[in-house]
Parts: sequence; structure tokens; C-alpha cells
Amino acid sequence: MLDFADVLRLVHPAIAVTVVFPIIGMVLRMAWLTRERRLKVAEEGKSKIPPGVGQDHLKLGRWLAGSVVGVELLGITRPMFSKIAKDQLWSTDSFKFILILLMYIVTLGSLVMLYRVQKKLWRGIFATLCGAALVVLSLQDGIYRRDNEWFVSHFYFGVTATLLMIFSLAIIQDIYQDRSHRWRIIHATLNSVAVLLFIAQGVTGTRDLLEIPLSWQESHVYQCDFVNRKCPEPAPQK
Repeated sequence: MLDFADVLRLVHPAIAVTVVFPIIGMVLRMAWLTRERRLKVAEEGKSKIPPGVGQDHLKLGRWLAGSVVGVELLGITRPMFSKIAKDQLWSTDSFKFILILLMYIVTLGSLVMLYRVQKKLWRGIFATLCGAALVVLSLQDGIYRRDNEWFVSHFYFGVTATLLMIFSLAIIQDIYQDRSHRWRIIHATLNSVAVLLFIAQGVTGTRDLLEIPLSWQESHVYQCDFVNRKCPEPAPQK
């Protein structure tokens, strides 16, 4: 039986599977059709692919960036505030507690402004603020990071993919205004990397769900020797 804490742990992967990954699939489909249409028009002057695929790709891409930031925040918030509540951080270190709350405001506020501003300078400022605040939040105590195996870490893959989504959101105007297609190439290259990271997220996230014990099991499981793969023998029942 799942406790409430265990149900909260499932919110992040559930939304990732039911919301984020379907949007990724749609964005990839629209990106492919947009590219095919552009090449066909350049070669033959016309294409059977409707011209609206480019706008659909843009709209879905904007939705994807926001949903990835949102699911990243969901993933780090539960363990972070669980640790905050356990340590009663608001009384033991009120400055740090207020700073964490401010980082949430900066992250969400900068993301909202990034959707609204048009000038390159402000897009750069809000993208930087959003990404920096998100990294600060992600590095707080209590979050399962797998620092000793960062190269196969669900946490580090997720943070990197999220930063790439923020960057993609920031350069949308540049992609459409750049006649040399330099920004388009950068966008395609970085988001190809992001796709690989999302695939890795699916694998590493499933692995981590297997490794993180249920709340009622934690007191016993965390006594185990993970290097030698041994756990203490349970006390004999009377």
C-alpha cells in the first residue's frame, strides 16, 4: 500500500509519461514535416505538406519548453521540501529558506517573461535568470542526484535537457530572423542532443524508481551496504 509520500513521488514520472513525452513525439513529428516541406519547396517550388506545420511545430515547442521546466520543478520540489520540513529550515536557517522561495519566484517569473518579451537582450536576461535559479534549486539538499555516477544520472540528464529547452525558447525569434540559418542549425543540433537526453531520462527514471524505496521501507533499506550488496538481517520474530 502506498503512503501519501509515495503517491507524491509518482506525480513527477506520471506527468512526464502522460504529458511531456507525448508532446515530445508531436514536436518531433512537426519538426520532421517542417523540414521536409522546406526542402520540397526549395527543390520543386511546392509541397503537399500543409504550410501550417511550421506554426504547429512552434506552438508545440513552446508548450514543450514550459512543460519540461514544470516537470523538472515537480521532480525536485517534493524531496527538497521533505528535507526542509524534516530540518525545520524556516527556523534553523531562515535566510536559506527565504532564498529557496525566492528562487522559485525567479524561475517561474522569468519563464513567464521569456514567453512575452521580444527583444534579444531581455530574452537573454530572462533565460539566464530562469536557468540559473533552476540550477540553484536543483542543487539543494535532499534531492536524489547520484553524484558519483553523474554520467548516468537521471538528475543531471534532466537539468541539462531543461536548460536546453529554456535556451530553445529564448532563440525562437533569432531562428526566424536569421537568413544564414545559423540559429536554425544550432537549434536542430542542440535539440537532437535533447532528444537523446529525453530517451535517457526514460531509462534512468525507471531505474531510479526501482532503487528508491517506499517510505515505510526506508529505515531498513538505508542500513544496507550498497557497495557489497548486503543488508542487515531482520530481527527474529517472537
